[in-house]
Amino acid sequence: MSLLNEFKHKPGIRTLILSVIIFICYTHCAGQIIPPGSSDAHTASWFSIALSQKLDTQKIRSWRSVSYFGIAFKSDPDNYNFFQKPSILIINQEFYHQFRKNWQYSVALSYLNQNQYQDSIPYAKEDPATKQEFRIYGRVTYTIRKNRIGFSSSFRQEIRKFYTPDFKSPTEDFQLRSRIRLQLSVTLDRNKVHRIIANSEQLFSTRRISKTKTWTNFKYNDSRFSFYYSYSPKNLPLTFNIGYMNNLTGNKKPHSIHHAAFDITIHDPFHLKRKKHTL
Repeated sequence: MSLLNEFKHKPGIRTLILSVIIFICYTHCAGQIIPPGSSDAHTASWFSIALSQKLDTQKIRSWRSVSYFGIAFKSDPDNYNFFQKPSILIINQEFYHQFRKNWQYSVALSYLNQNQYQDSIPYAKEDPATKQEFRIYGRVTYTIRKNRIGFSSSFRQEIRKFYTPDFKSPTEDFQLRSRIRLQLSVTLDRNKVHRIIANSEQLFSTRRISKTKTWTNFKYNDSRFSFYYSYSPKNLPLTFNIGYMNNLTGNKKPHSIHHAAFDITIHDPFHLKRKKHTL
């Protein structure tokens, strides 16, 4: 049984995980983490919690670590139940470096455990029922800000390696994927408590067939359009994000998958002190 199934079907594990999340949020917990795509569904839901920690005291040329844990559920293709069955579990670690005023790059490592279902009624589990993935990616982002408006463009390159539950190679074992994202954010008040954020992201990829070791053509896969409301309480190191993502998949006959998303980010729980320089 996969981790997602244990979360859904074992009340003790579900209660423990939710209790830990609630405890962290209550004691000292902000972020906007776009949900993963969910194929063969009408609707999906995404929940995540992140820890964002600045690693030095510099304003420019600074480093930051962002870690998050997320889970997703989805519906069958013939209904709109956001929580019908487990979809994916993700653990992600990313390091950001602000090397210029408007420029930033990051590197990251992810682990994903994804449930697989058949595409015909009754949409039973595939054999094998889950797929594992290890992902490495790098991202470059350029950001400009004017008063309360921010605009950023980014390019992200991923290397994805897939495994069956027993770490054997599935039909497609490698993927190279490129992602281009544009983001617009608007701060709604002087205290920077309320924001709205809109994203547009396009994905292109090529996959390797494990038996023949041949690669498919590099091509467009899907687009992801999201809109978020972000709330950062003035006196708490937290950000709460609630949003919607439309995942438009396919080329000839594209279809939409509707995602509801909610995430929490804890900001800088470990405070850094600026070093004093002596002669």
